[in-house]
Amino acid sequence: MADQTSRSIAVPRPIPVVLSFVAGYVDSCTYLGLFGVFVAQVTGSFVLAGAQLVTSEPGALARLLAIPFFFIAGMAVTTLVHSMRERPRAAFAWSLVVECILLIGFSASCLTGMPFRGPDAPDAIIALMFGMTAMGAQSAMVRLLMRGMPSTNVMTTNTTMLAISAAEILLGYLERRKAGPRAGLNADYAQSRREFATLLPLALGFLGGTAVGAIAYITVGLLCVLLAVLPVGSLAAWYMCRL
Repeated sequence: MADQTSRSIAVPRPIPVVLSFVAGYVDSCTYLGLFGVFVAQVTGSFVLAGAQLVTSEPGALARLLAIPFFFIAGMAVTTLVHSMRERPRAAFAWSLVVECILLIGFSASCLTGMPFRGPDAPDAIIALMFGMTAMGAQSAMVRLLMRGMPSTNVMTTNTTMLAISAAEILLGYLERRKAGPRAGLNADYAQSRREFATLLPLALGFLGGTAVGAIAYITVGLLCVLLAVLPVGSLAAWYMCRL
């Protein structure tokens, strides 16, 4: 298999922020409208899988199915990218198309199924699986195709990296102050600043998405999930038209 860098492309800085916003938005909508489930990451599903040994929670089936569906989505996008490894821009465009289709399926299943009777209702499970696969596709796409870009939907790792970068920036600044004005710019200090500048917009984008998603849900209910299709669909159309 070709190494990852040969499949990666440089993307404009706003694109990962937009995708991070979408992940936060969808997460907020599903948390509020689909019984407290987060679809942008599967950490909670792993916890629930272990907790099922000693307890029984409503919605357990959906959360347990989330793990294989997220996994399968990641495999599918990886297969797609590998099949187009000599054409990374095309792979990126088609990966966006796949995510857009899954978000459309997510929206359609929400609109046809609501109001959901409970977290174990088949229509609720179908809606959640579409949401999970859409976010699994996005996660794999970013990892494979966006050169040097952190995850757009796993904020635990990003927040940890932000904290490390912030501490290293502070320590580097203090060292420079101590060394005097003639001290050169430390390479690690410069790298920490670049990493912080990359990570902070993603975290803010995700947070902004959760806030907008909450407001949209309170305003129009689960109809709000339709808005998640627009930014991803627009990016997919833009890249497809430039192949």
